[in-house]
Amino acid sequence: MNLVIKPARSLRGTVSVPGDKSISHRAVMLGALAEGATLIENFLPGEDCLATVACFRKLGVEISWTGKDSLRIQGCGLEGLREPEEVLDAGNSGTTMRLLLGIMAGQPFFSVLNGDASLRCRPMARVTGPLVRMGARIEGRQGGNLAPLAVQGGNLKPVHYNSPVASAQVKSAVLLAGLFAGGVTSVTEPYRSRDHTERMLRHFGAKVDVSGTTVRVAGRPRLLGRKIAVPGDLSSASFLMVAAAALPGSDLTLQRVGINPARSGIIDALTGMGASIELLNPREEGGEPVAEIRVRCTGRLTGIAVGGEMIPRLIDEIPALAVAAALAGGRTEIRDAAELKVKESNRIATVAGMLASFGAVVEELPDGLLVKGGKPLRGCACRSHGDHRIALAASVAGLLAEGETIVHDAECMNVSFPGFDGLLKKILV
Repeated sequence: MNLVIKPARSLRGTVSVPGDKSISHRAVMLGALAEGATLIENFLPGEDCLATVACFRKLGVEISWTGKDSLRIQGCGLEGLREPEEVLDAGNSGTTMRLLLGIMAGQPFFSVLNGDASLRCRPMARVTGPLVRMGARIEGRQGGNLAPLAVQGGNLKPVHYNSPVASAQVKSAVLLAGLFAGGVTSVTEPYRSRDHTERMLRHFGAKVDVSGTTVRVAGRPRLLGRKIAVPGDLSSASFLMVAAAALPGSDLTLQRVGINPARSGIIDALTGMGASIELLNPREEGGEPVAEIRVRCTGRLTGIAVGGEMIPRLIDEIPALAVAAALAGGRTEIRDAAELKVKESNRIATVAGMLASFGAVVEELPDGLLVKGGKPLRGCACRSHGDHRIALAASVAGLLAEGETIVHDAECMNVSFPGFDGLLKKILV
């Protein structure tokens, strides 16, 4: 699918963005491991989350749709999953594969995890390494670094793992494996990564302790089914926030968006660039902070420097931030973000290439990007590289550019933002 984007004058109105992808994954996983029924509302029916649903159905979990974005999961408890007869196919979803590895490591049976060509190139040793230390047997290409991965789990022992990277996926995989080990399993990170797993574990009844950048979970908890209302995805919202912050006359409100401080770096970054962002009616729902986000264009954005502990809080929003940087006055420097190289695409290269095709001045750095902003963007034809964040970033750049933009292979944006084109039509002025 090719998406044609024409320049926008402004964005105005009040809309909702799709459910949070990270939370949707975890709700299915913990609902499957809980006793009794879990009801999930505002579930993201994107391809990645549907891959998680399909995997747990193969593990014997009863999952049914009760609406277009609501699910009922009849949990099996920690000991109720069954050995799958088929390969567990994670599709393009790194979250599915890495977190599922943690759960499979705790099962007393054999399983094989695989994914599409892109996922088979993404590094898994960062997860399989600590899981092997806990007692799981995992084999795969490059010594267990690349899928397909064969797992013989069970008989895990707790560990304390010092993670060299601040990664919610690594942390979550180890914590989920820790549910099946006696004693306390802990993970320490160099910086604190997003904490959806910790919050949801508590919501289901697990004992979780957080001290600085260390998280501990007690093994063998009794998890009980819960009702979960998934908040709107801040990563998806970030693309609309950038457009509204940059287009004169814009006044856009996004309803019930998750504003978890472990991943709200995009709000801080855009505010630091001069964007007008208000958080209306902040509250907590199901252990997650949410609010309405109002974004208005009040003037020209200015470049900033981003790095260090800020990066784990906005790693998935950097493609959106880079578009804002191209329009901002001065330089924006993004450092300490080498993790971008192992996403659905090498996002350092694909973001730089996408912005350059619009005429922006951008330089690839070993661990990030240097964007010299302020030059008008020109509409162009560009590729998504099969990466939903790149497709969305290119679409937003097209709204802000002069002339028509064509985003080739734009269907991948359905991974995280199904209905993006239709939502745009509601708020374009």
